[in-house]
Amino acid sequence: MKFVIQRVLKGEVAVNDSIVGSIHKGYVVFAGISDSDTRETAEKMVHKMLNLRIFEDERGKTNLSLQDVDGEILVISQFTLYADCRKGNRPSFINAGKPDYANTLYEFIIALCQEECHTVQHGEFGADMKVSLINDGPFTIVLDSEELLKSK
Repeated sequence: MKFVIQRVLKGEVAVNDSIVGSIHKGYVVFAGISDSDTRETAEKMVHKMLNLRIFEDERGKTNLSLQDVDGEILVISQFTLYADCRKGNRPSFINAGKPDYANTLYEFIIALCQEECHTVQHGEFGADMKVSLINDGPFTIVLDSEELLKSK
């Protein structure tokens, strides 16, 4: 599982020219899911994401979590995070999760976020989406479950 987390001042996603999700200060999260990912993987990834201290405190230090700043979340499914570009110039997406399985985990990720955050918006799985955001910083973090779950 891979999350690309962008700290934002604003984010929104549209499908067929209609806004389906919109947030203010918080995270826009692009979530890529593989067939080897599990609900346990999702739980660990969401826990880590929600507890990242990447918002500034009163001294300008990145010391506050999403909950500390009453932040919002916009989750976007992003199978292209599993692009394999090693051969040729056209990426292969064979490592991305099969749609039914990936959608189930995507919905589970959204539900986990909703348990901890007052505003959770999301895109439409499998749709052609237009995402816009104002990155704050810019500040972007990549969480990869293979790295996160390695033995220490």
